[in-house]
Amino acid sequence: MFGPPGAGKGTQSDNLVKDFKLLKISTGDLLRKEIKDNTSLGIKIKAIIDQGILAPDEIINGLIEKLLSKKNYINRLIFDGYPRNLDQAKNLDYLMEKHNQKISYVLSLNVDENIITRRILGRMVCSKCGLNFNKFFNPSTNKNHQCEQKFLQVRSDDNNKTLKNRFATYKKERKPILDYYKNQNLLYEIDGMKGIPVIYKEICHIINPIEA
Repeated sequence: MFGPPGAGKGTQSDNLVKDFKLLKISTGDLLRKEIKDNTSLGIKIKAIIDQGILAPDEIINGLIEKLLSKKNYINRLIFDGYPRNLDQAKNLDYLMEKHNQKISYVLSLNVDENIITRRILGRMVCSKCGLNFNKFFNPSTNKNHQCEQKFLQVRSDDNNKTLKNRFATYKKERKPILDYYKNQNLLYEIDGMKGIPVIYKEICHIINPIEA
């Protein structure tokens, strides 16, 4: 599942996990688990991350292979935002073949950058009650929110400069990967500007054979 920041790929992946009994894989979650379990690899990962450096491909690939070698979810995995580069994509193909699995679908949510920018920059969460709002699309009012406005907070990384950098990085890194899967006839591009239920219905229509 691919999509730029704010595209909703996490939401769609979570729905698929629930309805199709799949397992969602996030490399970030895998890295954090190793650190939490205080494994020798986790200690190494923490030292790398603490320096502000991304975990190298060999570590990511090792964690992915460890997962693929288990038999619990053969051909029933969702990779959320992975692979992150072309080398990882090619290595994933190798690991899939090695462990008798296959990639059935590559889904890419296409979104308008300006709308997504407003979605993200407008995000606000109430530190008191936990409700989420958007100052552009779903503002906090006296009718939908009982707490004082002073409790509304914006994430520190939700700023225009950071967001533009994240979009630029996404476009640069993802195009070769999507082209790679397109050449294998695995890529399905979806209009991510539609409502969440509409997008989910389209995704289910694409992957429906997975139920068999």
